[in-house]
Amino acid sequence: MTRTGRPRAFDTQQALAQARDLFWSRGYAATSVQDLVDELEVQRGSLYAAFGDKHSLYLQSVALYAKQNREQLEALLQTGPVLPKLRQMLVEPSALTGAPELPDGERRGCMLGNTAAELLPGDKKATAIVAGAYDALVEVLTTALARAQSTGEVTTSAAPEAQAQLLLLLFQGSALVGRAQRDRNGLAAGVDAAINALRSH
Repeated sequence: MTRTGRPRAFDTQQALAQARDLFWSRGYAATSVQDLVDELEVQRGSLYAAFGDKHSLYLQSVALYAKQNREQLEALLQTGPVLPKLRQMLVEPSALTGAPELPDGERRGCMLGNTAAELLPGDKKATAIVAGAYDALVEVLTTALARAQSTGEVTTSAAPEAQAQLLLLLFQGSALVGRAQRDRNGLAAGVDAAINALRSH
């Protein structure tokens, strides 16, 4: 009788990061379980045992993306002038996670925005993750903008919370439009107009 080998062990955190990048590039519906098996180089049974079904793995991937986004945004805005860093965030949204560009200059956009466009409002679990991530980003931005207002860098014509909400809208818009429009100069000009409106004169 031929013995079957045990499924090889794998690093679940590394596998989750790989799954995140695959989902981020292709979207939820266009990524099959077989795509995940091939990309992660694991057996189907091991994948299910570690993460549950495809939907569960997707939600875990989005949660990982949201966590890393917040951590890197906090680190980016912790010290120094705020506006140049906000510009960096808006011009290249995917740079927050350190993700490499796709072939031919294509962009992934923001995984939170992609999820909102593809799964919301019908998916309650995805809605909760995306809404929570947006709240967290607004909180980080509000803290940074309040500091920038206190130093005279940013205008006090609006509350930091309102400015943070505006930046969230700009961030999502930039990420979405950037997926279809490759003219980075045009996008950057729009971002610069928004940043200048925040500047204290």
